[in-house]
This record gives sequence, structure tokens and C-alpha cells, in this order.
Amino acid sequence: MKRLPHVALLIETSRSYTRGVLAGVRQYISEHGPWSVFMELRALDSPEPRWLKHWRGDGILTRTNGRSMAAAVRAAGVPAVELRATKLGLNLPFVGVDNQAIGRMVAEHLLDRGFRRFGFYEFDTEDYFEQRRDNFLETLRRAGCPCDVFCAGRRETPAEWERQQDQLVGWVARLEKPVGLMACTDQLGFWLLDACKRAGVAVPEEAAVVGVENEEALCSMSSPPLSSVQFNGELIGHTAASMLDRLMAGRSLRRRRVLVEPLGVVTRQSSDIVALEDADLAAALRYIRQHACAGATVDDVLRQVPVSRSKLERGLREATGRSPHAEILRVRLERVRQLLLETDLPLAAIAARCGFNHPQYLCEVFRKHFQRSPGDYRAAARG
Repeated sequence: MKRLPHVALLIETSRSYTRGVLAGVRQYISEHGPWSVFMELRALDSPEPRWLKHWRGDGILTRTNGRSMAAAVRAAGVPAVELRATKLGLNLPFVGVDNQAIGRMVAEHLLDRGFRRFGFYEFDTEDYFEQRRDNFLETLRRAGCPCDVFCAGRRETPAEWERQQDQLVGWVARLEKPVGLMACTDQLGFWLLDACKRAGVAVPEEAAVVGVENEEALCSMSSPPLSSVQFNGELIGHTAASMLDRLMAGRSLRRRRVLVEPLGVVTRQSSDIVALEDADLAAALRYIRQHACAGATVDDVLRQVPVSRSKLERGLREATGRSPHAEILRVRLERVRQLLLETDLPLAAIAARCGFNHPQYLCEVFRKHFQRSPGDYRAAARG
């Protein structure tokens, strides 16, 4: 019998994102295996298996968490692919999240809800946290919006919990409201919602909060439930397994560094609001969000909301930078993008679900906005 490749998966099982990564690896093995796989229940800070330094397997998929583990992966002397951005100098092929896209996605999510004042809550332990912050700030700068940054320091686990929360409460209380807030992780988002509660700041009415990673336990346990950026863990895992398979077969890689764009913001109660002071304009924007994909037009909005066409046009341009028609189109295209990423529906079915009468017109509009066809966009997003 042909010998099975022996592969070690040093990937934590304790997080929603990495369980998605493992699902992608499993899918690749089902399609191209079988492999003989070592796997165990792990957290990010779990030590490497003792036998790894002297292991004579064929390949490793790793999320390296420290120098000891890095040394063990290096000593194994087999092909390996890294799935965690690290400064440990392993010089391995890498597959991971496009962190530069995260800040832009959250900024656009909050801008689309009418916010014009912002805050960012970070801690500065990793370069990729800085990327999330910098692209959030840059997107806001281009929109002409201010942002206040609060840094939690260099530990995600605070040495003094109550002291940290007191400082965070003070920051939240000082911010001019309404304000859109991004936390660079879901853990910080959880703490930020607690600080808003302590400060008596209503969420999402006075402060909308968005985290990163869509960690199910934290997002659902938050009060209110936390909106968060969802990573494409399955595509990351599938891509990493494909790269490792090529390396184990002695083949070269087309790219040694692959960044996968997140799927988007999963909206929960913490940011599910339209932050406009004018009640009629807020109602118009809510109507557009709810009915654009059902074919709603600007005339439909005017029939539903007691506002003149000129006020609607002027008010939405001031609040969002878009005309009512452009906002309807944006909502439809965002739904198209989501269906391209998450389903295998043909373009005709997607067009029908998103308010486009003709697939060809959808193709023309999509290409104009995203500089590629729907088919090319789907193919690129799926690697």
C-alpha cells in the first residue's frame, strides 16, 4: 500500500475561527487525501507535543505560539505552513487573514449606519492589530471623520481588571455621542460593551460597537450581542492544506504568502442602528436597508416616509455621501457580494434575490463597482 502522508495539526480548537480553519483542512483531506493526522484539543498557549522535536512525519500545519514551539517545528525538519502571523522568524509559507481589509470593512459598516464620530480600542502586541487600526483610521480620514484611539497596553489579559475597566469607562464617557466604536478583537469588544454599561452609555443608540473574529462565545455572551468581522476560516484552512500537500510532494509554491479577505461584518444588536438625528431620514434609510433587495425604488421610499424628494436627496447625501438611488444600489450589491461568497447560487438566482431584473445588468453594475465580474470575484475569494 502507498504510505499515507503523516501530518501534525498544531491548531487550537478553542476558538470559532480556528475550528473553521480545521473544517477547511478536513474538506481538503476529504477531497485529496487520505492523510494520517495528529490532532489534539488545544488552546493558543498550549505547549507543543513533546515528541515533535524528534518526529519524522511528513508535514505540519501550525499556529506557532512561542519560541519553544517555533524551535520544535524547525527541528522537525519537514515541510510546514504557518497559519498565525508571528515575529518568530520561521520563514514559513503563510496563509492568514487580510488584516488590512478588516479596518476598512468596520469603518464602512459604521459609516453606512450614519456615524460621523468614531473611536478605536486596541492593544499593541501584534503588527496585525496595527494594520486593523491604521486601515480603520485611513478609511475614516478619507471620509473626513475624526477618530479617538484608546490603547489597553500590551496584555489581552489585564493584570488589574477593575482598574482597566475604570479607565475604559472614563474614555467611553468622554467621547462625543453618537459614536461608532471598533475593538480590534472580540475580547476587547466584550470589555468595551461592559464599559458602556458601567458608564450608562446606551448601545447601540449612543455607541455602536464592532469587534473582530466573530468568536461565538464572546459575541453571544455580550450584552447586547456583539457585531463582529467574520474571517473566512474554511478557505484559509483549505488553502493551507493545499500548500502543504504541494510541499510534501516536492513541488514549489506559486505564492508563499496568501492573505484571505474576511467574509464581512456579522451584524448583531451592538451596531444594528441607523445613527441619524433626523427621524424621517433614519426611517428612509431603514426602509432602504430592509427592502432594497425586494426591488424597492426611490418612489417606494417616498411613499413610505413623510419626506420630500429634495430633503431625502440632500439629507442622505449629507449623511452617507450617496444619493437615495446609490444607497439602494449599494445595499443590493453588498447582498450580491455576500451570496457570491457564501453560496453556489447561479448568477440569475442571485440577481433575482437582490432586486436586479436582468443578470447582464447586474454584471455591468458589479464590474463597475468592484472592477471585476461576479464570476471572477467568486473565484478569487475562494482561492
